[in-house]
Amino acid sequence: MLRSGTSAGAHYREAIRSRSDAEYISKIEGALQELEESGYWLELLADSGVYQAEAVAALRREADELTAMLVACAKRAKSKRGLRNEE
Repeated sequence: MLRSGTSAGAHYREAIRSRSDAEYISKIEGALQELEESGYWLELLADSGVYQAEAVAALRREADELTAMLVACAKRAKSKRGLRNEE
């Protein structure tokens, strides 16, 4: 959880320092993959009973919000390049 949770931030940081649109998109999509993994681990923690679902609900909401923001960033960058927006 620590690795995937912090890796999303590292990918975003790399994206804002990217040298090209293609590199930016790649890093944003890497961050999205890490957020997806974090969401998976949060689900497992709640489903296994390690933590109560209510205890991880706020973290899951935040992961969903970050995902929405990064999807918007990727779509905007792809449309800027004339690429098809992929869901």
